[in-house]
Amino acid sequence: MGTWPSKGRSRRAQRAALLSQDQPTEPHTIDNGRYVVVALYDYPSGGPSEYNIRVGERLNVLSDEGEWWKVSSSSTGRESYIPSNYTAKVYNRWQFVGLGRQKSEELLLLPYNQVGSFLIRESETEEGCHTLSVLKSSRLERRSVKHYRIHRIENGWHYISPRLTFPTLAHLVEHYTEVSEGLCCLLREPCYIQGSNNVPVLSGPPPVAVRKPTLNWKDVNRSMIFGPQKEGMEESLVSEGLKEAINSYLYMTEECGECGECSGNWDT
Repeated sequence: MGTWPSKGRSRRAQRAALLSQDQPTEPHTIDNGRYVVVALYDYPSGGPSEYNIRVGERLNVLSDEGEWWKVSSSSTGRESYIPSNYTAKVYNRWQFVGLGRQKSEELLLLPYNQVGSFLIRESETEEGCHTLSVLKSSRLERRSVKHYRIHRIENGWHYISPRLTFPTLAHLVEHYTEVSEGLCCLLREPCYIQGSNNVPVLSGPPPVAVRKPTLNWKDVNRSMIFGPQKEGMEESLVSEGLKEAINSYLYMTEECGECGECSGNWDT
């Protein structure tokens, strides 16, 4: 399922890790080649002392027998047979397949998740679309989960707000780790999965955030954003998501300028 970003890593490194794993066509595998899945229910039912598998645990599939799988918990090592529909597959550490709204909320409300923890799942109501689920706090400091529909347009790009489109879900995630732009908060860590190598660091000094310098937009011109990157410059000051947003804006304003009702000029 990939490596969980350590609390000691910079935000820039975490964003790079998110983008380095684009949407795969096959589920992630572990060393023995079997799929890694996440439990969506406690199993078997009964008192807590009787549970072999707990909701939110990472599972290794030992054998696939149709509707029943033999699995082992990466958290406890316990083995059990479990209905296959009691599980969900995870891509990129944040993209869940086989997960509904209710279970997404249950997973995000588990311990270790903090405000900004998130996951992306398939939409239950609109085929071909996805939903971004984010953990937030209300004014009364009660944790809750906010859901945002991710639309998919004909060219395969994705968007939450029509004015911001992204070629992949990974680019969308990367953009919203930098700016919230209508979301309840910045995206931070993917939903915590028990038994993964994504155990949060609970002690020690907080990490030093490495952020891009603040831009003075009065001094910005086209070449600084769309021109070739200068030699020696570590990274562009503008994210790919913001570049796409500006491109989309320019395209729309130029189209609108043809009708004479508004100006398509961009002076900055």
